[in-house]
Amino acid sequence: MRGMGWYHAVQLLGNECPSAKLCHVVEPWFMGAGSKGPGGPEFVEFQASSEKDHGVRFHSSMKDLPPVEDGVKRMALISGRTGDNPRLLEECITAGCKVIYLEKPGAPTVTELEAMKQKAADADVVVLMGYNKNVCKYVSKVRAHATTVEGSHVTFVSNNAYENTDASLGECFERNSEGMLKNMAIHELALLVSFYDVTTTNIDSVTADKDFSSLQNLKGPDGTARTDFDKIKFTIRTKTGKEVSVSADRCGGEVSYATVSDANGKEVFRHIVPDEDDKANVSVLQAKYPGAMPYFFSQDPDYTVVKERVANFCANGIEAQGIATIDVACETLKVAEYLTPILREQMSSSAGS
Repeated sequence: MRGMGWYHAVQLLGNECPSAKLCHVVEPWFMGAGSKGPGGPEFVEFQASSEKDHGVRFHSSMKDLPPVEDGVKRMALISGRTGDNPRLLEECITAGCKVIYLEKPGAPTVTELEAMKQKAADADVVVLMGYNKNVCKYVSKVRAHATTVEGSHVTFVSNNAYENTDASLGECFERNSEGMLKNMAIHELALLVSFYDVTTTNIDSVTADKDFSSLQNLKGPDGTARTDFDKIKFTIRTKTGKEVSVSADRCGGEVSYATVSDANGKEVFRHIVPDEDDKANVSVLQAKYPGAMPYFFSQDPDYTVVKERVANFCANGIEAQGIATIDVACETLKVAEYLTPILREQMSSSAGS
């Protein structure tokens, strides 16, 4: 119940994306070595109900997909472990997919993502990204309000609700081994690339908030120790004069938001996710899917918007307005790779002082 792929499937099966129909699910782990482990029995139950009620076909490998039928436009939604994405994208192209919805960050490294971009271009396949915060209501409202405040400063705050324990964070570090900036905070970096002119060549300075931020070395269930931020806050200044801050906290709770401060640093506007209009829907979803990650529910409308726009593009050729392209994803990943060693060094020097 933790996986983003599961929640995408739930929305599609609920007919929340009218331009798409879920026909196939490829799941090598739970249909293989993971069938008896944590989450395995729940997957078997989900598979049985999806096959019976919706006619979805399940496969343990992309190679098992049938050929595309005449007149059918096949779209793939890749929502697996980031390290598998380069192989999965190539397999989707081979399987006849003409549009691919690729979950963030796309690939573990810039080099791999740029190679994926080239393979898709060579095959005339369009790749669009699951950067749902690019279409979030709170982002557009905060950006609009900032234009009305002289000397305004915007801060994007992203929170998850992991338990603040070594075991919980160690499992998180293992499952998201690409690291905080390439995983949880990558959405905010995509906002910076899309709306604040942030690129590796345009960053003038980046400064970590050392009082807030935390860098830990923790063992995952596999016994391997990994170093990552469990929370990070930083401010970027660009060479073109823009300034913006990002805060991300694995254990910060269920509410994310963005703020606008004035030239004196006083907060003058805040928009929360979920806002009052969305809380009723969150309550319904919490009751419907107990145990699922809370952020699924607060961002539920945005996940639907992104999928529907990508599906509508595939089915009807309608421009996927506001949806990040793989070009944006490449630049975003470059920024993540650029920032990570700088912020780690700032935190390390702080710990040693």
